[in-house]
Amino acid sequence: MRLNRLPKYPRIGRISGLVLLLSLGATSAAQQRPTAPSLTGEPQAIPAPADVTPESYELGVNDSINVQCINLPEFGDAPIRIDTDGQISLPLMGRVRAAGLTIKQLEEDLKKRLATYVIDPLVLVRLNEPRSQPVSVIGAVNKPGVHQLEGTKTLLELLALAGGLEQDAGHTVKLTRRREWGAVPLPGASEDETHMFSVAEIDLKQLVDAKVPAANIVVRPYDVISVPRAELVYVVGDVRKPGGFTLAQRESLSVLHALSLAEGLQPTATASKAKILRQDGGAQRTEIPVNLARLLSGKEQDVPMMPGDILFVPDNKARSVGLKAVDSMISVTSGILIYGRF
Repeated sequence: MRLNRLPKYPRIGRISGLVLLLSLGATSAAQQRPTAPSLTGEPQAIPAPADVTPESYELGVNDSINVQCINLPEFGDAPIRIDTDGQISLPLMGRVRAAGLTIKQLEEDLKKRLATYVIDPLVLVRLNEPRSQPVSVIGAVNKPGVHQLEGTKTLLELLALAGGLEQDAGHTVKLTRRREWGAVPLPGASEDETHMFSVAEIDLKQLVDAKVPAANIVVRPYDVISVPRAELVYVVGDVRKPGGFTLAQRESLSVLHALSLAEGLQPTATASKAKILRQDGGAQRTEIPVNLARLLSGKEQDVPMMPGDILFVPDNKARSVGLKAVDSMISVTSGILIYGRF
């Protein structure tokens, strides 16, 4: 049954209502924003989350919104939290679903519901504090998965939420952002082939060392943060610190350099019988003999190692070590210690 319209509410004209809405928006825009250094060194305003919310953003659980109806004084401007059922409680209407709707869709839904009580209701919904913003963190982090922003967070804060970097993390982090949230505000950012995403790479060492503070950008909803694994070389066998050693970008590593990272030979090592095992593009490995004794004495030129190479140093008990025997030993590299070099 249709309820009678409530005569006690004054009917505000469309023009005066719109003027009031515009004045509310102007007041909000005039509020002081916090600043942060830009890549040029000049301070820049950090926009509030509501200022950059695209039309396609879907409201979710724990988001905080403001709902105002100019025609109804019962609607104040107090923040309303979307509960775990995805609903909010409003005057006259009771429980209303908000999760899964955009701001525009929620406004239209509320206008239809309020039309029972008020002629041509003017409804304004604003995102006060977004807390249901999924961000994917994948790759060489301790807790990969989908994390919620729950407010404004930076790239370093998201990496911390993901448990930090693993030892074999690479030296860059790749950030992919939907174009609706704007381009990634970093030099070198580019669009993908579909022109739907903005992509940028950030030097992890500079980020972690805070050498370029502006690289610690604010993360936006639906960003994908990818930390690739570093290229590795392995040193195993009769050395003091066997393990995998990460390579920096475009870095090459020689046998002697790798041996120094492994802290040298054990006294029982057979230096003349060392070998490099190199993947040949398939499942097979190529065996490259290396006489460490002659390298260490300077009688032979150092040998460059490629990413994925394994330097194996036998002890003096091993008279002959074949590829199968070495491969069975190398199989532990899936659980071998990885030494990061940040």
